[in-house]
Amino acid sequence: MSAKTVIDPNNSIRFNNNVDFCVGTGRLGLALTEEYLDELRYVQREIGFRHIRGHGLFSDDVAIYHEYEENGETKVEYNYTYIDRIFDSYQKAGIRPFLELGFMPCQLASGDQTIFYWKGNTTPPKDYRKWTDMVVALLAHLRSRYGEQVLEWPIEVWNEPNLPGFWYKADMEEYFKLFKETFLAIKDCDSRFKIGGPAICGVFDAKWITEFMTFCRDNGLRPDSVTRHHYTVEFPENVGHYDYSKLQDPEERLGNLQSTRDIVDSFEEFKGLPIHITEFSTSYTPKGVIHDTNLNAAYIAQQLSRLGDMNESYSYWTFGDVFEEQGVPYTPFHGGFGLVAAGCIPKPTFHTFSFYKQLKNFGSECVLRDDTAVIVKNERGYAGILWNTGLEAYTRSFEFPVSGEQVLITKTVDEVCCNPLKVWHDLGEPANPDAATVELLRSAAKPLVASDVIPAVSGAASAEFTVDRSGVLYFELTNRNFTPDRGYDYERAVTFR
Repeated sequence: MSAKTVIDPNNSIRFNNNVDFCVGTGRLGLALTEEYLDELRYVQREIGFRHIRGHGLFSDDVAIYHEYEENGETKVEYNYTYIDRIFDSYQKAGIRPFLELGFMPCQLASGDQTIFYWKGNTTPPKDYRKWTDMVVALLAHLRSRYGEQVLEWPIEVWNEPNLPGFWYKADMEEYFKLFKETFLAIKDCDSRFKIGGPAICGVFDAKWITEFMTFCRDNGLRPDSVTRHHYTVEFPENVGHYDYSKLQDPEERLGNLQSTRDIVDSFEEFKGLPIHITEFSTSYTPKGVIHDTNLNAAYIAQQLSRLGDMNESYSYWTFGDVFEEQGVPYTPFHGGFGLVAAGCIPKPTFHTFSFYKQLKNFGSECVLRDDTAVIVKNERGYAGILWNTGLEAYTRSFEFPVSGEQVLITKTVDEVCCNPLKVWHDLGEPANPDAATVELLRSAAKPLVASDVIPAVSGAASAEFTVDRSGVLYFELTNRNFTPDRGYDYERAVTFR
């Protein structure tokens, strides 16, 4: 049995739990499909994110930008049919866009380099004026349709320009030009729009952040945020349709995020500027098998306890498995990025996010945060999350300063009680499960809920939690309001023979 941790109700620990600020999605064009919307509605009903960010706003499948010839002159027109359908669906689901400005419409592109199965063009515009006109016209259209809330939709210029696949030759100077021209055009339209960059991922990140801040300072630009991405695995090994990766040391990866915070704060003009992690996960591939596992849920639980220390927000990539960067998936459990698998089957990591959202709703006063737990309080009692990324189970005991009878509710997600991946594997790994099998997998994807009544003795109640390997546990300890109906005797009822 572990040593008991005594909770001090007067502790006040900084804990920025912004778990619901934003979530990622596959390319926006996928929002025209019914299964995509089913998964989004499910995630919103169970968790409820405020913003959604994805690629392909200006890609050809969304069909905004068009050039045509008239009287020997090239003219431009815009078509908002699809983007209206997409954003209308977001509004109905209670979520608002985090606008990633990309990729390049082919008619506006300076080259033919593309990325992904769906061929998003990743070259600079052939005409920067036509690019900024398109951006500003879209923002004006969105304001006319959705009102002044659009001014609060965050904007990010491009995606991962430090990677040559996402930005031709990873040309830093050309990206800075794109950012400046876009930033000035939008701010000239309305200075209240919130614009950030450079949305980098991994490679030469310190150099890019330093050069970006230097460029903004030297050009008199005041971005509203700095954006970057955060993944936590080593280079994957590809086997067939799947990628296998080892997790990196979480302290090392969190230290990398802190280095970005330190670089930004080293510029007096930008000290304290918000940093948004506009993509984060463990594996950075859409066939990373770890995404479907309980270990992923536990590792992400640890990350969520600390990502807010140096970042304003952090957006998990992605909410669902309707996703086609490297083609159409072959099976429901294919290592996709999503919190839910096909058929709205929640993966273990889904519950990690649900638990942190429940923790946020419970209370914002954090009284304990360490390597395996975070606990908050409100006027009714205490709530917390514990996680285990190790190979063996552990037990932790806590003493809570409360009086009277307490009810303890626990929700547990681990490899035994909430593991749809194992059930799917044991069933023979069906690539196209029928409706009954999908329903079975959903039933195997629910947390184990348990309860207990704990009396307080001498102003304290003790609770003990066992967290199995790759486990995540949520608990609430609150005052029990016992109001039995006349004549009902629970003990007699459950012992009747």
